[in-house]
Amino acid sequence: MSDIDSLNFNSVETLPGYEARAAFTVNSSSVFKEDVDIVPTIVDDSLSYVPWGGDNQMPFDIIGLVEKDETLATCQLFNAEVCFGSGLQYNCDTAASAVRDEVEDFTLDNDLAAYFLGVCQDFKHFGFAVSVIILNADGTKVVRLLRKEACYCRFAPADKSGRIPSILYANWRKSISARSDIEVIDLLDPASPWQDLQSKLAKKSKCRKFAIVSRIPTVDSTYYPIPYYAALFKGKWYNIKQLIGIAKEAKLKNSAPIKYHIEVGAKYWESIFRAEGITDRRKQQERIVREKQSILDFLTGAENSGKAWFSTFYVTPDGKEQHDVVINKIDDSKEGGDWETDIQEAINMICFTMRVHSNLVGSVPGKAQSNNSGSDKRELYTIAQALQKPYHDLLFTVHRIIIRFNGWQGVKVDVPFMQLTTLDEHKDAKQVTPNKDETDND
Repeated sequence: MSDIDSLNFNSVETLPGYEARAAFTVNSSSVFKEDVDIVPTIVDDSLSYVPWGGDNQMPFDIIGLVEKDETLATCQLFNAEVCFGSGLQYNCDTAASAVRDEVEDFTLDNDLAAYFLGVCQDFKHFGFAVSVIILNADGTKVVRLLRKEACYCRFAPADKSGRIPSILYANWRKSISARSDIEVIDLLDPASPWQDLQSKLAKKSKCRKFAIVSRIPTVDSTYYPIPYYAALFKGKWYNIKQLIGIAKEAKLKNSAPIKYHIEVGAKYWESIFRAEGITDRRKQQERIVREKQSILDFLTGAENSGKAWFSTFYVTPDGKEQHDVVINKIDDSKEGGDWETDIQEAINMICFTMRVHSNLVGSVPGKAQSNNSGSDKRELYTIAQALQKPYHDLLFTVHRIIIRFNGWQGVKVDVPFMQLTTLDEHKDAKQVTPNKDETDND
């Protein structure tokens, strides 16, 4: 118990006196909820940042939820790989020889493949990506291009005109106690980064490192955008798929079916620790075990019949009740393969939310499953790549600034994608790009 890295909120427990079990899970929708107003966190007299979530751990909570589900993790990787296409390229077909040599030197000094795949993953996970350009000592050329992982970036509070002045980069998984733990990077104005860069250099600024944010526009305007797939966690299907996995494991281990599903909010556990003043991780885990046992004792025994379980709840603005503890009785009248159709339905809902056709990632289980033809799969893959154009346009801003600042005439940034072909073309695939004519593609 002394080596516990994380508290075990999810578990399957045996119901005393019954040949059945109860499953405890944490409500995933709470990852996007804020119980308190978000206010800037002060580091020192001259530095503060806007926390990402109430406890500043929201991106890591999102990553944790993604990593717990095989289908969701695969869909995220697939979306990032499709956005990557054939990789970021600086097209120098119409550029002079000297410019080509400069571009070649730049691409050799900067790992564009690793950079671009990284920002694609940030885009798909969090809805924004942070790139950093570094100028030479004279401030005449951009010599370095870096990616700063979005989960480790925090925004400084906006000024009176609504402009965010800087990005704070640090390991926010741990407690930040000093300014020396944080890298502060000047942020170019997202609305006009090129003009802002020119203005800073015209004022003889000594700064040679600047951050540029590529952000997916969302219907809400917040510091940190809520990704579109948040609906997966706010709904029920993510929790349903997790419960099916727990139920099947319990069934395989001891043939004991899951009779109750007890869904406990993460804030419920935190309130117990806070009320009882428990800070030690080992004692917190022991307290979780005792609380689970008290719930199990409530569910079993003749002496508890007719009694009621009390738990706190609040009502959201849309009128929905949010309970700290919800006990659901599971209908276990079905036997055998009752979970097979349920798991297929849950996986299809996850793939639908992630905008990934399940046949493209091979995530549809079961013996009898529909399988698209080769032509259908080619079209699905082509559609998936075509839908990446708006994201490419947003990510190109950084590279258009680099090309313009370095004076590379005739250079264009491009991300071709691989188009799967039919057998009559006598080749498996060809590169396609909207920046060239069809004859050039061939």
